[in-house]
Amino acid sequence: MPAFQLNEQAPDFSLPAVSGDRFSFKEHQDQHQSMHLIIFFRGSWCPVCVSDLKSLQESKSYFDEKNVHLLTISTDKKEDLKKMAEENDFTFPVLADEEQEALKAYDVFYHGEEAPYEDHGVHGEPAYFLIDENGKILYQQRQTSPFGRPSVTELRKIVQYVTKNRK
Repeated sequence: MPAFQLNEQAPDFSLPAVSGDRFSFKEHQDQHQSMHLIIFFRGSWCPVCVSDLKSLQESKSYFDEKNVHLLTISTDKKEDLKKMAEENDFTFPVLADEEQEALKAYDVFYHGEEAPYEDHGVHGEPAYFLIDENGKILYQQRQTSPFGRPSVTELRKIVQYVTKNRK
C-alpha cells in the first residue's frame, strides 16, 4: 500500500540540484502554478535511465505546451549526476537525493544491501508522479526493479489523458 493515495497532497522536498542551487518543490510549485511530472531514476550509471532522460529532453516542448514541469531525482552522487546532465544538455532539473529524503517521502523502492538479488549496488528504483497545480497527486507508479517503467510516449499519453479527464 502506498504511503499516500491519488488526490492527496504530494510531499514537499528540498534537494540539491546539479546546477548548484537548492531546489524546493513547494517554492517551485508556488512560483509556476503548473503541473509537475516527478521522475525518480536509478542513476547516471544506468544506460536505460540515461536513454529515457534523453527522450524526455527531446519531448520537453510537449510537456511545456501542456504546462507540465519535468523534475528528475536520483539517489546517485551529485557529481555523477552533474556530469551526466552536462554531457546530455538536460534543461530540466536533475536533483540529487543522496540522503533519500524525497525517495522516502514518496515511498519509492530502494534497492539496498538487504535486497534479495544483486543489481548494481544500492540505488532507488524508477517511479513517476504527476502532481497538479495545487500539489495533489494525479498519477503515480513505482517499480521494484528497472523493468515496467513507462516510456516517454506513454508518459505523454498519461498527461494527455489525465488533463483531458480531470474532474
